[in-house]
Amino acid sequence: METLKIDIQNDQEKKVLLAFLDSLSYHYRSESDDYILSDEQVKKLIERKADFLTGKTTSRPWTEIKKRYEGV
Repeated sequence: METLKIDIQNDQEKKVLLAFLDSLSYHYRSESDDYILSDEQVKKLIERKADFLTGKTTSRPWTEIKKRYEGV
């Protein structure tokens, strides 16, 4: 498998490209570098990490998580 990264300039380009990929039944995923977390979200992530590290929460196998989000 090979990854191809394309910098999309605007919404119209994105719509056209995705329509083209869909017409060919290509499997693709969209990623964005625009991750902006609020202070509250950061605080919650830190709390969850601490809970996990102290054993107050459990985890699921990666294969289970991956299966759930396959095709997203």
